[in-house]
Formats: sequence, structure tokens, C-alpha cells
Amino acid sequence: MTHQPKSDFLRTLMARGYLADCTDLSGLDAALMAGVVPAYIGYDATAPSLHVGHLLNIMMLRHLQRAGHKPIVLMGGGTTKVGDPSFRADERPLLGPEQIAANIAGMKAVFAQYLTFGDGPTDAILLDNAEWLDGLNYLEFLRDIGRHFSVNRMLSFESVKSRLDREQSLSFLEFNYMILQAYDFLELNRRHGCLLQMGGSDQWGNIINGIDLTRRVADRGVFGLTSPLLTTSDGRKMGKSAGGAVWLNAAMLSPYEFWQFWRNTTDADVGRFLKLYTDLPVAECARLGSLQGAEINTAKALLAREVTRLLHGPEAAEAAEATAREVFEQGGTGEDLPTLALTAAEVAQGVTVAQLFVRAGLAKSGKDAKRLIAEGGARLDDVAVTDAGSMIDAERLASPVKLTAGRKRHARVVLEG
Repeated sequence: MTHQPKSDFLRTLMARGYLADCTDLSGLDAALMAGVVPAYIGYDATAPSLHVGHLLNIMMLRHLQRAGHKPIVLMGGGTTKVGDPSFRADERPLLGPEQIAANIAGMKAVFAQYLTFGDGPTDAILLDNAEWLDGLNYLEFLRDIGRHFSVNRMLSFESVKSRLDREQSLSFLEFNYMILQAYDFLELNRRHGCLLQMGGSDQWGNIINGIDLTRRVADRGVFGLTSPLLTTSDGRKMGKSAGGAVWLNAAMLSPYEFWQFWRNTTDADVGRFLKLYTDLPVAECARLGSLQGAEINTAKALLAREVTRLLHGPEAAEAAEATAREVFEQGGTGEDLPTLALTAAEVAQGVTVAQLFVRAGLAKSGKDAKRLIAEGGARLDDVAVTDAGSMIDAERLASPVKLTAGRKRHARVVLEG
């Protein structure tokens, strides 16, 4: 990319590390300088909550709005019925309309934390592609839209080719997904003047299809822009923790656990993550990321605070930090820790400490818990656990106990009633 952009939005994307590819950087830059550019990112409703993997692109929409442009959040109420096959080894399980509607409801609240919604020229809008996809007439769609797609070209896209190269089945249903996503771009251009689609770099082929379709059908030039697919410095996919997906809904992952995920960032990723996931100035992110030794922990705590504040609000961020201080510095049990509540009946015969670790989500199975204990990675109230079969009874739970797995994963066990 030799073009040096003049628009605030593209300059921000480049400075903070969001930009992987753009279909026409100079053309998009000119459009951004000329007036308000409506831009969209699509989110399929495959789960009740978005996860950390979505956060980078949500931040891109936030920077778009702060630069004076209009974010369009497109919920895939229609496309979720098909499922995006991009870079997947198998077909997604198909969801019913009730589950899709419930998932969309669970995802909507997150966007309001990052974007300002309303009726103004740069206010964000939230749409559902079921609005135009559910009522499509199949024969008309094939004739008017399907004729613009070359199967040869679709087969050449890396997302499809990688699946076929592994001799894994690609259903006709999934093959239609890229046509539907391209049609989304055309409809958003017609209805809302949308000029830009953004997404992860795995969406490049789908975005190109939408640009071509809009040019062929509406004779309009639109743009595509992708962000890099992030991995952590140690090669792990961004957004996965030892406990599974890092959800953005507080009901699925507590603000404390979310805060803790960011606090556990490896030293090498701190500066990069500050640029991508917070509003702090680029120069300050670089300074914090260059800290060494114990000082880098201050930067990690700041990263955790800022990301948690954006998603869950300042009070939740402060409470999470206070819990962490209590757990780490003062040896307390931390009331905001993930909590396992047991009834008197459940512990009448006693519960093994290994079972507690499993039920509290700190171990995936009894075998995993026993391995954790054998390796010296399990503690109960900050005392090392040596016997996986030792029993915990109601008397021991008269006051809450703290479980610790490794150095950084904690849970609280309480007796109900």
C-alpha cells in the first residue's frame, strides 16, 4: 500500500494496526474526505453472545463513527439460516428462527456500549438481513442475481478451495452463502447508500463478490476493507482462554473473568492490544507496550481496565480490579469471582476437591483436575492441594472457600442457605 491516506479514519486504522487489505485505498480515501461514508460489518447470530474475536471489528466501527462516518451493524438473521462456510472444516449446525432471534437479542446490547445509535447522519443503525432475504423469490433471485456469479471464480476463493482441497464436503446450501452476503452489500447500498464493507481477512472473497455484484447490478462503485486475523504472540487464536470462548455478555462471562483475560495478556502483545482494543492515544500505547519487568504489569492492568470499561462500564471495571487486588494482594476470596453455590444436600456426604475444580469450571474433567493437582497447580484458600480425593463437607464450607488453578484462574465456592 503506497497511498498515504488523508482521511482521519484510514489514518487511524493504519496507525493502530487495523488494516490488512483494501480494494481501492485511494478511492476510499477520496470518498471519506468527500462526505459521510456509511459502512457495514455483518454478524451472524450463531451464538447467544459475541466473543472477543468480534471485538476488533466492533472497534473499527467505533473509530469510523468517531471520524464522522456512519456505522451499519448488520445482524445475519437471514444468512445464519445458511451458515458461513469460510475456512470451516465442516458445515455449521442449522439454527431455528426462535434460536436465531434469541441470539440476536443477546448480541444487540454490546453494540450500544461502543456506538451511538440514532437518526442523525453519523448515528449508527442496526439492521437484520432477514428483512430482505426472507421474502426472496427463488426463481427471480436466480435470474436477477445468480446469473452474475461465476462458479469457476467462486471455486477459486481460498475459503472454498481450502475446504475442497481437504476433500471435505461443501453443501449447495453453504455455497449459496457468498451469494447472499454479496446481495446484502447491494441491498445496503440501495437502501442506505452504503459504500464500504469491512470484515476480517477471511471475508475478502465474500467482500469482493459484493463489490462486483453492486457494480454489475446498480452500476455503483463501492469498497472493501479487511482487518488482520489476530493471533497472540505465542501463536494462539485471539479470543480463546483456558476456559473456552471469551464472551462479551456479562451473563455468559463475568466482568471479572473478562478483566482477568486481558490482565493475562503476554508481555509482547500489550502494546498492540492497547492500540486495537482501547481509545488510548497511539503514542501512549507504544510507551506502555515498551515497559519492561514488573512495570509491564501496570500496563496490563491498564489494558484490562480500559477494555472492561468500554464493554461493561466504569463501575464493573473498578469492581473487577478491586476483586483482583483482594484475591492477589490480600488473599481474600473475592465476592465478584465466578461462584459455585452448593446446597447442604449436595455436600451431605462430602464432595472431593477434584469434583469442586470440575464443577467450578477450573478443570474440564475429573482426569484434568487430578492432573492439575498432581502437578501442584491447584490451591484451596491459597494452600496447595495434594490429595485429589480429599473431601470437602458442609463444615468446611461454613465460610466461602477460594479455588485456584495455576496462577491466574480462580473461583469461589459457597454453601447456599
